[in-house]
Amino acid sequence: MWISNVPHGPSAKFLVQNVHTLAELKMTGNCLKGSRPLLSFDPTFEKEPHYALLKELFIQTFSTPQYHPKSQPFVDHILTFTIADNRIWFRNYQIIEEDGSLVEIGPRFVLNLIKIFQGSFGGATLYENPRYQSPNMHRRMIRLATAARLKEKQQVKELQKMKKSEPKVKEKEDPTQDVFVTPAEEKPSDIQLVAPEPKPIKKKKNKEFKRQRKLKQKRF
Repeated sequence: MWISNVPHGPSAKFLVQNVHTLAELKMTGNCLKGSRPLLSFDPTFEKEPHYALLKELFIQTFSTPQYHPKSQPFVDHILTFTIADNRIWFRNYQIIEEDGSLVEIGPRFVLNLIKIFQGSFGGATLYENPRYQSPNMHRRMIRLATAARLKEKQQVKELQKMKKSEPKVKEKEDPTQDVFVTPAEEKPSDIQLVAPEPKPIKKKKNKEFKRQRKLKQKRF
């Protein structure tokens, strides 16, 4: 979108983004035809010279000319210009009460500055936005990022296939691996089908206790 002071300039070229019309928003309220708008600007417009130039262009474009024959002697809506994320956000509000309460009625859009020219729709370049990225370049960057991700996935798959196809290398045996391994009990090779003979039980001899032996010695 171009905004220009005809015929001598300057002029500004914008990329319009996020456009929403009155039909899309479906908001309540409406301003009267031919009413004068109030213009509200962000304080950032006074801090940098290219924003100050744009402010003057917006005033000459959107405000009602003095003593215009079709202008009405009342004000019922406000046009706001806010700077956020290095872009200019446009909003249209209706004044619905005497205390100044506002209702958005649309349309709304975002202006991304490309260049400011000295003449009307051309001439020497006064300012060029260093953060501007054209839609074609933006789409190209998205395609390159997607291609890079796909290429990375393909490389990972190829590495996995190469690892699977490689012969497995036997690891060297660790000499200290069996240090704490306890040998298992040897199992008999022959299975006995007959029960083994019971072992003879030895009877314990009745041994005298030490105290009893001492008592016998005292008696004798």
